[in-house]
Amino acid sequence: MASREGLSCFLCGRPLGSRVEWHHPVPRSRGGRHTEPVHPICHRTIHATFTNKELERTFASADALRAHPEIQTFLRWIEDKDPDFHVPTRRRR
Repeated sequence: MASREGLSCFLCGRPLGSRVEWHHPVPRSRGGRHTEPVHPICHRTIHATFTNKELERTFASADALRAHPEIQTFLRWIEDKDPDFHVPTRRRR
């Protein structure tokens, strides 16, 4: 297994824990190939908040994601949690 030392989450910027998922900023269904490391809870929050079309057109960058009000609320809540913290994520709107 590759070392995760020094890697941080694409969305929240916190150090990664023992579980890492790989997010396609431009969804694979929309032709995206590049991936970024994310916490599972961050990954689920991204996909619960945005459709693939929204991710492709407007929210393909970390800065664009972080500027969205719902994501800002999530980021404030998650900032002091352990990297392996996880709770069920709400379903897509």
